[in-house]
Amino acid sequence: MGEVSYKLARRIVVAVIGGTVLLGGVIMLVTPGPGVLIVLLGLAILAIEFAWAKLWLGKVRHSVTPEGREQLRGHYTRLKSRWFGGPG
Repeated sequence: MGEVSYKLARRIVVAVIGGTVLLGGVIMLVTPGPGVLIVLLGLAILAIEFAWAKLWLGKVRHSVTPEGREQLRGHYTRLKSRWFGGPG
């Protein structure tokens, strides 16, 4: 029983701290501050306990590289032309 409560408590603490940091990073994306860096930090904290956060961390890390930005730009261009018509 003690082992289960320790794991649950650790998961809750990681979720609260990581979620708070992630939320702060998302807010900083639209306000002054190092938003992307804080989002990466929040996802890294959450990735300690959650597999979905590890996947998103990889995606966000890739999107900040030049290759990732170019890939995203192409994706958004295709979406834009599909939704609004005309060339990207």
